[in-house]
Amino acid sequence: MQVTNEFLQNLRQDYKSASLDESDVDNDPINQFKKWFEHAVEAKIYEPNVMTLATADKSGRPDARIVLLKGVDEEGFRFYTNYLSAKGKELKRNPFACLVFHWPELERQVRIEGTVEKLDKETSEAYFNTRPVESQIGAIASPQSQIIPNREFLEQKVEEFKSKNQDKAIAKPAHWGGYLVKPTRIEFWQGRTSRLHDRINFEKVKGSWIKNRLAP
Repeated sequence: MQVTNEFLQNLRQDYKSASLDESDVDNDPINQFKKWFEHAVEAKIYEPNVMTLATADKSGRPDARIVLLKGVDEEGFRFYTNYLSAKGKELKRNPFACLVFHWPELERQVRIEGTVEKLDKETSEAYFNTRPVESQIGAIASPQSQIIPNREFLEQKVEEFKSKNQDKAIAKPAHWGGYLVKPTRIEFWQGRTSRLHDRINFEKVKGSWIKNRLAP
């Protein structure tokens, strides 16, 4: 098989599994997100909390990567990372982000836009303490997004930390913690036949959510 333009142009799937009407969508988009997330878990989707996180630097150049959702409530959507990583530096300069969840088995997407702020130290520490020890060590040993000479450099950092901290409780490093994406827009996308997809959009206006249908 050759990946040609013609091959890619002919790759298509018609979506027929479900529909989405305004009357089917909760007036609170956070509640609606939780309902869809529960559906994704029940459908046994692999890592349903996988989400694309898009940020931009101070000049507006976009950047995106996959991270994991680690909390959701009326305040917004939580994830954790290294504050000194590329995304951490971008969020410091430009505290806005987009999230995208894609559950292909359900032919669904959720798109979220919002402002971003750091979670408090206590919240980040509480989550850090629930992580497996190897993940805790990895967060300390890895200079995320920085150039390293080889894989062995990283593995050596891990072993050095283990040898110096045997049987000691591992404390959250200062450069690692959580972020809260406070949504200002949430869109629920349901795939439909002939590309006439259902899109129900919520915009936050003066503290209240306004619900509308968007053309596909």
